[in-house]
Amino acid sequence: MMDLTASQIAAITGGTLSPGTDPATVITSVATDSREVTDGTLFVAKPGEVADGHDFIPAARTAGATLVLAERETTDDAGRPHPAVVVPDAVVAMGALAADHVARLRAAGPLTVVGITGSAGKTTTKDLTMALLATLGPTVGPIGSYNGEVGVPLTVFTAGPGTRYLVIEMGATQRGNIAYLADLVRPDLGAVLMVGTAHLGEFGSVENIVATKGELVEALPAAGTAVLNHDDERVRSMAQRTGAAILWFTADPHAGELPEAASAVRATDLHTDADGHPVFTLHLPAGPAGAASEHEVRSRLIGIHHIGNLLASAALAHAAGVPGADIAAVLTSSGAVSRWRMERTDRADGVTVINDAYNANPDSMRAALRTLAALGADSGRRTWAVLGAMLELGEDSIAEHDAVGRAAVRLNIAQLVVVGEGARAMHTGAVMEGSWGDESQWVPDVAAAEAVLADRLRPGDIVLVKSSNGAGLRHLGDRIAWGPMSSQDTDEGPAAPEVPAP
Repeated sequence: MMDLTASQIAAITGGTLSPGTDPATVITSVATDSREVTDGTLFVAKPGEVADGHDFIPAARTAGATLVLAERETTDDAGRPHPAVVVPDAVVAMGALAADHVARLRAAGPLTVVGITGSAGKTTTKDLTMALLATLGPTVGPIGSYNGEVGVPLTVFTAGPGTRYLVIEMGATQRGNIAYLADLVRPDLGAVLMVGTAHLGEFGSVENIVATKGELVEALPAAGTAVLNHDDERVRSMAQRTGAAILWFTADPHAGELPEAASAVRATDLHTDADGHPVFTLHLPAGPAGAASEHEVRSRLIGIHHIGNLLASAALAHAAGVPGADIAAVLTSSGAVSRWRMERTDRADGVTVINDAYNANPDSMRAALRTLAALGADSGRRTWAVLGAMLELGEDSIAEHDAVGRAAVRLNIAQLVVVGEGARAMHTGAVMEGSWGDESQWVPDVAAAEAVLADRLRPGDIVLVKSSNGAGLRHLGDRIAWGPMSSQDTDEGPAAPEVPAP
């Protein structure tokens, strides 16, 4: 974060200084969590659904906050106003500060901003892209899934004058969200991974999701590059919405027959090894780093569904000028970075736990189940799917949960444990599809699921744990993997300031 004075912050945000605030007060960092405040921090008193940031101003000041960004004046125990910039909306003001910071970074030296969106795979693609771009220069990106109107500014504030690449994950819950975030950071490169039915209840229709995700490519400059998934027809349609160059990525085995294949990042000979890791030949077109080339990649990620994330990150890196050999080397050496994304733990007793319970939607549920089925088929091991609710599916929720239960049966998953009332239709669907006896069971909560697993797991079993974040199964996965005393606060980095957007 570049230093700013209180008067500069007031000018940028359209705020006013509280009585007694020194206009020359300098801030060197920004935080929305009082536990993350250090000397020189601007503490953003953001109202939230559970707590009001204004209540934590005294704690933030004690921890060293130099200045507060607040929506009302507050006072200390002696009745003196806290030094603050008072604004109508603290989150909007954060956005204004972020936009200003990006402009200052561009003025300070070369900066490439990369935006990534899609209904699934954003965080994994972000992690891979950061690792790839770091081979060219200092790279900054989000902690975990900081991808909304609070998380994106917090990511921006961690970049400094030496930052060469700024990677931004962009989530949305309604139309206009991606456009707002893109307006803050002005991306040079942008990738749309796929369009699914995640959070359909909030968007109202798939068409609205397409319109929203496409806001990223609309924001790209003519000199920029839009990285688009050719295998998703809804993403393909976004090519008409941008004036930027198009770089496709595809795992379609027939892609070589397509007219645009010459300018596509492709995967051929795609398969998984015995541990479920994607293996493929990466084809890169001619680009900033040289002529077209081919490279063998053996990823450390789990599940063939990660191929889109691998190709999208490769395409972004290719557009930025990373040499092909370096792209292949990084993709081969990189595993999961962010927690609870197909996170594998092999217990001492031979049980394997795959904890993929950070997020869930119908598409990612089926992909995870296919991976589980493949691992079981290749090894002859018994498979367990411990599944919780997929949230925010709206009126399609029951039908979508029912379909996932039926898919588990069709994939020959040996044991299905459905957790919670919101997911009960999975069990119903499994029974209707032909599951019998104790092959599928519904339990009311995480504690009951844990009891079932403690009683029935045996050495050699493979357990997939998956649900939406709010269903809480990720912590069940931790306890199954590491024991009942494992922490429930082992997230990547500090506590998230927001619920990540889809």
